[in-house]
Amino acid sequence: MTQANSIKKQWQEVLENPSLHDLPYKIELNERGQLLLSPVTKRHTFLQYLIAKHLEQLLTGGYALQEVSILTSKGVRVADVAWALETHFHEEQDDVFTLAPSICVEVWSNSNTKEEFLEKRGLYFAAGAKEVWECDQNGNMQFFNADGLLEQSELVTEFPKAISTAFN
Repeated sequence: MTQANSIKKQWQEVLENPSLHDLPYKIELNERGQLLLSPVTKRHTFLQYLIAKHLEQLLTGGYALQEVSILTSKGVRVADVAWALETHFHEEQDDVFTLAPSICVEVWSNSNTKEEFLEKRGLYFAAGAKEVWECDQNGNMQFFNADGLLEQSELVTEFPKAISTAFN
């Protein structure tokens, strides 16, 4: 069994494990099959919602999704928000994206480190993402392609550099 198939099988076991349902954590799986748990806050969830809402308003032909599991070379990582083309979404047969959606977005939490974001960004690009976005806790956005930081998104040029929140 290949490592990718082994990770997909382990991810399916995570999804089917009733003791992991309704935990107040984002669950990911590293390359050794170990669970990675990250706490989720109200602010974090609200920023995810705002980003997904903006994507839905600005783009057509796909879906703005929250908590998107993506098979990477280092296990299953979960993008906070992603934009997947409709055809891509329906072509995926598993409960995990084996090819990353076009846009993957990470929202900063207190528990995140810069190194973690650099690693995730690289994993998403290696898995096929065209752009990776980061949103800080104040709603400020940064956009990246595989070559580095962008002035604005090349895929969604109208996306704001800062999303407003009820917390400001």
